[in-house]
Amino acid sequence: MSVKEEEMISERMEDGPPPEASEEPNEVKAKPEEGENFKELYEESLHEVQEGEVVHGRVIHIGPEFVTVDIGFKSEGQVPLREFLNKDGVPTGSVGDFIDVFVERKESEIGMVTLSKEKADKFRFWEEISRAWNEDQVIEGKIVSRIKGGLTVDIGVPAFLPGSQIDIHPLRNLEKLIGSTFKFKIIKLNRRRGNVVLSRRILLEKERELLRQRTLQALKEGQIVEGVVKNITDYGAFIDLGGIDGLMHITDICWGRINHPAEVLNLGSKIKVKVLQFDREHQRVALGLKQTLPDPWENAAQKFPVGTRVKGKVTSITDYGAFVQLQEGVEGLVHVSEMSWTKRVRHPSKILSAGDEVEVMVLDVDRGPKRISLGLKQTTPNPWDTIAERYPVGTKIQGRIKNITDFGIFIGIDEGIDGLVHISDISWVQHLKHPSEIFKKGQEVQAIVLNIDKENQRFSLGIKQIQKNPWDEVHHRFRVGQLVKGKVTNVTKFGAFVEIEPGIEGLVHISELSHQRVEKATEVVRAGDEIQTVVINVDPKKHKIGLSIKDVDRYQAHARKEASAAYDDDTSDFGRMLKEGLERRAREANHPQEQ
Repeated sequence: MSVKEEEMISERMEDGPPPEASEEPNEVKAKPEEGENFKELYEESLHEVQEGEVVHGRVIHIGPEFVTVDIGFKSEGQVPLREFLNKDGVPTGSVGDFIDVFVERKESEIGMVTLSKEKADKFRFWEEISRAWNEDQVIEGKIVSRIKGGLTVDIGVPAFLPGSQIDIHPLRNLEKLIGSTFKFKIIKLNRRRGNVVLSRRILLEKERELLRQRTLQALKEGQIVEGVVKNITDYGAFIDLGGIDGLMHITDICWGRINHPAEVLNLGSKIKVKVLQFDREHQRVALGLKQTLPDPWENAAQKFPVGTRVKGKVTSITDYGAFVQLQEGVEGLVHVSEMSWTKRVRHPSKILSAGDEVEVMVLDVDRGPKRISLGLKQTTPNPWDTIAERYPVGTKIQGRIKNITDFGIFIGIDEGIDGLVHISDISWVQHLKHPSEIFKKGQEVQAIVLNIDKENQRFSLGIKQIQKNPWDEVHHRFRVGQLVKGKVTNVTKFGAFVEIEPGIEGLVHISELSHQRVEKATEVVRAGDEIQTVVINVDPKKHKIGLSIKDVDRYQAHARKEASAAYDDDTSDFGRMLKEGLERRAREANHPQEQ
């Protein structure tokens, strides 16, 4: 259709339809059964037709290219046959049918009026659209394609449906609507330009409002209602109950533990839910899905008594343990401390993974807070029950060093059981700052079982106990007043340590360094010095020997005095032995050849 013809149709539409076009369609298409009716109808059409108007006519001939229509003018008009073809290319209509036609030209070169059935139909569509627009009526159309900003709808003529007017909520996939038929409201009409803008959202909002009012009137707490999953979030789901949305929190979706509502719900699915709370004033509804089913915790204590072994599936892992599903809606916790008898489990993921099928023992059932404590290690024998029998106190064992710490070394004893040798039980005489001074990880060592604490799962070992304690007889070897020589091993603020025997040290207190006042021990002795001291105290239990430097001269003089007195006393055994010894030393000195 040319621009001029479109303008002519638009002008005719703005001026209003001709009298013939305003008749009802049933009257237009009705076939007169008697000649008088046709005569009246024909005489009514004998007026001066104008180009650009729609008139009634009767089909009088159907040719190979044109259909001849009598419109009551001085000559008949012609309509191209193609305008009568259906989708399959088959002509519709027959001779004698009454139709509406659009007058394009009053006379052609052959004296015929040029007519158009398509343009008359389009005019009729515009009249219906205009009436729907003016009377705020609902029209029906079919979505045919997607264009920028929305969709194209066929309502007899192309119309535009903006994306914001398609639905109440934004739609992601508009292509799925193509080919669907819906009802619309006209929100904008420009007949001259042929523009029609539609809205489906207006109708949906009106329907939703009516539905909402009905829902609010019928809704009450404790009621089981049907709804549609409208939106899913991390914390729950919104359910459309019919004009009003209710929130179902993730904790009210199922009795069991879930990480996200999408594990159970699907968008658009219909579900039955229970109204848990209803605030009519603020129109807020709290819903629950699990409340429509029996609470599995009601008989959990009877079904899972303490001490029974059950099988379940690991649903989640946390820092403090693993949750195991025993049945739908019932989960128990295996605390990290209940996973192994012997291993120090730093994280549950070292033992279990989500999805694992495991056997556990029920340790406790608390129906109130709905908690079940489970144990994994209890399904296997406890090695600590028999280890005391296999390794009595005093048993010598040999094992490999598995770990070295500041306070001692751990030696592997049995599967998963380590024994600790405390740093104080490594040596009788050596003062170690760290066990790594003499041991390495992986080294084979021998030790003695000192103690086994089954309750606290502690296995104590000692290495120094393999040898005899040299301090047990130290009081026999070192007596008070005895002069001893030694090497200074360490100098401190309070004195100096002197090694007087391999592994045996004595302390020269700073007050025993000199008769004079000493501010610093280094003023008298230094590490590495060879010195002579006097034993002034011996305490084998505390492993302490007290030494003195300042009393060396006094003890030497006293010893000489005692020796002289004993020499003069011939009656004493000591005097005789002393004399004999001195005389023998004198002879050896004067006559070395006699040796």
